[in-house]
Formats: sequence, structure tokens, C-alpha cells
Amino acid sequence: MQITDIRVRMVSADSKMRAVVSVTFDDCFVVHDIKVIEGEKGLFIAMPSRKTSDGEYRDIAHPINREMRTSLETAILDVYKEEQARAPEEDGIGGSP
Repeated sequence: MQITDIRVRMVSADSKMRAVVSVTFDDCFVVHDIKVIEGEKGLFIAMPSRKTSDGEYRDIAHPINREMRTSLETAILDVYKEEQARAPEEDGIGGSP
């Protein structure tokens, strides 16, 4: 399975959430609402999730193994950093053309 497109929507710099991302696999399957988060140890991704009846959040879609998670996170963060470099300096908000 190959990542064939990554679309980044930058969000306000006032939040720990830096961007919302959609990733397309093999030009035929897309996962929306992957979040880029600024944590204590740097940037990481959070997969789309929903709140369960007991108040916990569970991922809706996620990589099954560490290799795929690392590959996905690296690809997303690389594109995020490219978009961030193009974002206007004055307000910290940008986006895909």
C-alpha cells in the first residue's frame, strides 16, 4: 500500500493541534481527519477517533504495525513542514493551494 497524496489544512497556531490531514492510499482509499499535534516531545500524528459511551476515545482507522505508523507519520510530518514553510509568517496560518 502506497501513499499517493497528502493534503494538509493548517489550523491556528494558538492550539496544540497544528493541522488536519487527509491521506490517500493507492489512489483509491482516503483517511480524513488525521491531526498533527505539538506535544512535549515534538510533533506527532493522532489518527481519527470517536468518543465511546464510556467517555474514552478510540481510533477509527489506524496502522496495525510500528513500521506502517512510522512511515505514515514521517510522510505526513514532511508535507506538514513543507506547508508550514510556505505559511504566512504574520499569522501562522496557511494551507494547501
